Amino acid sequence: MLIAWAALLAAVVVFVLHVRRTRTTRAALVRRIERAAGELEALQRAFARFAPAEVVEDIIAQGVSTRSEKKEVTVLFVDLKDFTTLGEHLDPAVLVRVLNGYFERMSRAITDHRGHVAKFIGDGVMALFGALEANPWQTNDAVHAALAMRATLADYNLTLAAEGLPALAIGVGIHRGTVIAGVIGSAELMEYGVIGSSVNVASRVEGLTRVHGVDILVTAAVRDALDRRFDLRAMAPHDVKGLPGALPTFAVEGFSGAP
Repeated sequence: MLIAWAALLAAVVVFVLHVRRTRTTRAALVRRIERAAGELEALQRAFARFAPAEVVEDIIAQGVSTRSEKKEVTVLFVDLKDFTTLGEHLDPAVLVRVLNGYFERMSRAITDHRGHVAKFIGDGVMALFGALEANPWQTNDAVHAALAMRATLADYNLTLAAEGLPALAIGVGIHRGTVIAGVIGSAELMEYGVIGSSVNVASRVEGLTRVHGVDILVTAAVRDALDRRFDLRAMAPHDVKGLPGALPTFAVEGFSGAP
């Protein structure tokens, strides 16, 4: 009888230890799941700063992919004119605040017109229209975004003037063409971007705004795809690096109808 009771007591002890171990394991598993969920949420928030939400969701669902595809997109470059010289006369903290205010306003003008901010380059911005999804109005959207940049910068300059700060001036170059689009980078740092000659042309056109003394320039490919209510003024063709022959461009004066 004593042996039977001892065996029963041992079985009870084993059972209690098993229950405790199970509870401990379960609690540890719950903590791991909660920690993993928190890390995933943090990853989504961090990566969303560098890629649009659609791309982030695709990467999380399917894993990082190097696949790419050809797309016809509209590429926009906007840059500050003479900002390097201006920055040499401003306190660093003021300079960063002014630049951040500029970036915020330019980015909002882009996203409000269905564009995607691809990257910040120094004091410039590269934006894409029609890259993430098919958009038959992508070129109209890009030029409307440029006009919104012109308007919002005028308002921002009033704010800067009230603080005794100098006004900012921008140059915007827009081109439409074929690119290779996809997730580009290394395992440590990736971004959704595009490559191709169309990107270079858009950048060159932005540089021509200084040559022609205007703030918004587009190529013939953009002109041909635009709503005819945009007011354009032809510029004298000009040679640009990497392109054969002189490049014709058109200054955007405004839009004569409701967007």
